[in-house]
Amino acid sequence: MKHTPLTGNKTLNVRGLILGLAVAVIFLRHDATAAQAPVALGSADSFVILAKSGISTTGTTSIGGDIGVSPIGSTAITGFGLIMDPSGQFSSSSLVIGKIYAADYAVTTPAKMTAAVSDMETAYTDAAARTLPDATELYAGDISGQTFGPGLYKWSTGLLINADVTLAGPADAVWIFQVAGNLTMGSGTKVLLSGGAQAKNIFWQIAGGVGVEIGTTAHVEGDILAAKAIHLRTGASLNGRALAQTAVTLDANTITIPNTVTGSVILESAAKVTGQYTVAAGQSVNLETRTITVPTSGDMQFYRLRSDTALTITGISLSGGNVEITYN
Repeated sequence: MKHTPLTGNKTLNVRGLILGLAVAVIFLRHDATAAQAPVALGSADSFVILAKSGISTTGTTSIGGDIGVSPIGSTAITGFGLIMDPSGQFSSSSLVIGKIYAADYAVTTPAKMTAAVSDMETAYTDAAARTLPDATELYAGDISGQTFGPGLYKWSTGLLINADVTLAGPADAVWIFQVAGNLTMGSGTKVLLSGGAQAKNIFWQIAGGVGVEIGTTAHVEGDILAAKAIHLRTGASLNGRALAQTAVTLDANTITIPNTVTGSVILESAAKVTGQYTVAAGQSVNLETRTITVPTSGDMQFYRLRSDTALTITGISLSGGNVEITYN
């Protein structure tokens, strides 16, 4: 697989030859290196946002999953309009589809949060300690517009994304980015997935003293493990987890836990009444975009999804004689 396409300039020069040789070395190294295992998150896996010193939001933020803070208490969770559950163990918010936990909530929440933060720290250490990188110091830390195959990538500097970055690989492929400095994404930039790559297998380990800065309306795929803060600017989105050892700051953002479906997703249908469902004929399932396309039948249909984890249909539309169904 070519690491990055060479387009436009048709003149062959020494610099081009050196670049071509460098790319060849990267992929020879990658082929010879054992594939990385995903970073185990332990009990931190159940949180979409986890922080040690606070979580704050302004604007209309939408979070799909549990969030929590520890060792700091619930006063460090601001902008959510917390509503305490009668049990005292968690709270809720109109901005969060999930539960909100803090270290000062009722038993057994303090122990739960201590364990989750400990597992977050262990996961960070694991990601930072991975050895035999497939490449180091690529593009001097400016990876704007580049495409990466699966592997372990390491920088002794910060990482800059000012143009879309693509991660290309199969569904079981793993990416780990070890960054000694900060991660900075420009406004409107995106991390894109292709070839079946899944956000649940992407890990950004960021050691910088500032942390992570995601620009306005930018989009990230994967779990962010930050030694310091994570800041998502207005309208930025994350398909992954924000796991910060200081604070997470939000502003009208959308954050969801990555899709964890590893097996098949099947659409079933029943004509006119919700009864005997059968597999919908002619369906095409795209696990990457979470979209199912099926030809229209000309009759009323009821649809449901069948998979090895719980899923919800989030949208149904008509396009070119097909029904397009999105799920999450």
